[in-house]
Amino acid sequence: MSETRSSVKRREVEAFSLSFLDVISCGFGAIILLIVMTKTGDMRALEDAKQQLDGVVAQLEDQLFKIRGESEVLDRELTTRTDELATAREKLARLRTELNDLKNRHASATKDAAVADILEGRLATAKQSLTEEMQRLAGAGFHRRTDEPIGGVPVDSEYVIFVIDTSGSMQNFNWDLMLRTLNETLDIYPRVKGMQVMNDEGYYMFSHYAGEWMDDTPARRKAIVERARRWTPFSNSSPVEGIQAAISNFWSPDKKISVYVFGDDFTGGSIQKVVDTIDRLNGLDREGHKRVRIHAVGFPVPHLGDAAVDRMNVRYATLMRIVCERNDGAFVGLNGR
Repeated sequence: MSETRSSVKRREVEAFSLSFLDVISCGFGAIILLIVMTKTGDMRALEDAKQQLDGVVAQLEDQLFKIRGESEVLDRELTTRTDELATAREKLARLRTELNDLKNRHASATKDAAVADILEGRLATAKQSLTEEMQRLAGAGFHRRTDEPIGGVPVDSEYVIFVIDTSGSMQNFNWDLMLRTLNETLDIYPRVKGMQVMNDEGYYMFSHYAGEWMDDTPARRKAIVERARRWTPFSNSSPVEGIQAAISNFWSPDKKISVYVFGDDFTGGSIQKVVDTIDRLNGLDREGHKRVRIHAVGFPVPHLGDAAVDRMNVRYATLMRIVCERNDGAFVGLNGR
């Protein structure tokens, strides 16, 4: 009886145990299936998201390439515009320079016209009369030419000395004009008793004639012009030394002498000191006239934007105007080629 009860009890326990394990197993199986299904859904979502992102990246890359292309085009246009702007600025600078040059030329022309009016009134008292000896030298066919100046300067003496500035500015900018002016001056004189050429430092063109008069012959005139083409002695851009040498070495009471000074600038010191020095050297003769008549021609210096150069040009004109006025001569400023 007791054995029968024990057997029944074991079967009940075993039945319960099997049912419980089945339930537990099914539960775990369901959970695992749910997990697997959930993971599979997540992977598909990730794949879909990846494809979408790949598409967005491709679109962004296309936009980036387009932007880079547009940027290169804009850079080229900017470079072109920058070059055009630089060219326009250079052209504007040149036009401003040309405008300033035209203004300076206009001012110079106006000033020269006023000076010419003054000189015209002074020439009547500045001219010397031809001596009998000059008329004899000129010949019977010579017509009186005291009213024919070279650039406004009277040509009326028996002896002529040229004092020529051989500085760099004259050589570089005015030498051809100087040669033409020298030729014209020589041509105006039919013949003189003697002539001499030195530079503004007092260096003679022909050293073997230093301190002596050269005879006036066609060959000598030709030699002077030819030598002047390649004549480049040192110069300090100041006519003072040449004028002093001309007066000290060649003045004589029995000679009528004219000194022609050709230059473009004055780099010396005091203008008044130079004027006083020349006044002491070139005193009055027995008739109350200056021993030597001094004329001057001022050659133009191109406007290069250098105030120092412009100032030296003005100082030369100022000095020689005063010197010529005080020594019975005339000053003429040239403003063209």
